[in-house]
Amino acid sequence: MSGKSFYLETFGCQMNAHDSEKVIGTLEQQGYRQVESEEEADLLLYNTCSIRDKAEQKVFNRLNDYKRLARAGKRFGVIGCVAQQEGEKIFERAPYVSLVAGSASYRRLPELIERLEAGETRVTGLDDRQTEETFETEFTARKNPYRAYITIIEGCDKFCAYCVVPYTRGKERSRSSESVVEEARRIAGMGYTEIQLLGQNVNSYRDPIGKKSFAELLTAVAEVDGIRRVRFTTSHPRDFTRDIVEAIDAVPTLCDHVHLPVQSGSTRVLRQMAREYSREWYLERIAWMKAAKRRISISTDLIVGFPGETTAEFEETVTLLDEVQYDAVFAFKYSSRPNTPSLVMIDSIPEAEKSKRLQILLDRQREIQRLNYENHLGEKMEVMVEGYNPAREQVIGRSSQNKPVNFSWPHPIAPAPGSYQWVRVTRAFPNSLVGEAVTGEALTGQATAGMAAV
Repeated sequence: MSGKSFYLETFGCQMNAHDSEKVIGTLEQQGYRQVESEEEADLLLYNTCSIRDKAEQKVFNRLNDYKRLARAGKRFGVIGCVAQQEGEKIFERAPYVSLVAGSASYRRLPELIERLEAGETRVTGLDDRQTEETFETEFTARKNPYRAYITIIEGCDKFCAYCVVPYTRGKERSRSSESVVEEARRIAGMGYTEIQLLGQNVNSYRDPIGKKSFAELLTAVAEVDGIRRVRFTTSHPRDFTRDIVEAIDAVPTLCDHVHLPVQSGSTRVLRQMAREYSREWYLERIAWMKAAKRRISISTDLIVGFPGETTAEFEETVTLLDEVQYDAVFAFKYSSRPNTPSLVMIDSIPEAEKSKRLQILLDRQREIQRLNYENHLGEKMEVMVEGYNPAREQVIGRSSQNKPVNFSWPHPIAPAPGSYQWVRVTRAFPNSLVGEAVTGEALTGQATAGMAAV
């Protein structure tokens, strides 16, 4: 390879986005320079997601769009979940691809890149589920200007019937609590004030040195000097324990928001999904949060049209919305994924019926959110600034409960991303709040430009 520039596009979740930050830092440490377009790059990388079919197809569409660049001597790499899922079949589908590396192999990137530079045309990094290694690096290129991410656990051992993650991300393996807290200190030293802890099932964390539970780790990160907000995602109901709620109640730095995916409101469907809990089990954990001293905002994920889901069982999911009163719901139609147990189930629900159920669910949730958000009218809340919308002349921010808050700003220069501002809510919509800055009560704290390495 004559040049050492690279282009990286990321598909999928926050974990993929943070993986890309670590990949970028690793490549820059190898002497590479990131560029903004495929045409400028010597090496084109696509960090992929396979959680849904559309995400997977986007990657192959992108490869097809730019395969003409292979004739100019550019190299292509597919990394992440699709790489682990498809393996060397990617070379057959896209012969101009030179690198295929799953996320569990990222720690080997320097070696893989060196092999590319030496002239190898097909380089693979495909670890199986037995790997014990996590991807830790001091060279993370933090691109978010106001929030820093820390992956505390990788992989998944849950094997839900519809999910590819256990096969693409490997088994659950946690970082030591000491390494997590030390990274949090380095992040605070850079000027960041908000940290989000990540994991496929973040609350399944098991400290390999045996010092801290997940709740204790939350508290330890929240107590790092300079940190004002700590978030975590995504939790699994099976590992959601009461001490997590107790920690949120006791430590104001822990954000009062929990994302707890339920997937279905029907116990029978949950059993078919291999979720290993019942509706009642899930609602017990919701009750813990409802009884907390702080008002904890709750969001969830839902799947409609899972094989065999009856109309009555779908209605159980709708009634769950009414019972829990979520502040946000991410709902999807079921689609089969490679290598998953649900492939052998008969997917007899027509696509039109799935679409109908999804719309009913979203319409009901929209009404719930409209009422929930209206409860904030007149409230004064702390908002962390994320940007500025010149078209609306509004500052864009987010509350501790993870609710978008847009507010007017009386000064010619907008507050910097990562700073904090008191805002009084004057209008409410189903997905956002609008307010006015409370002048004279600006809060301290400002993130850095987010480009340095940690």
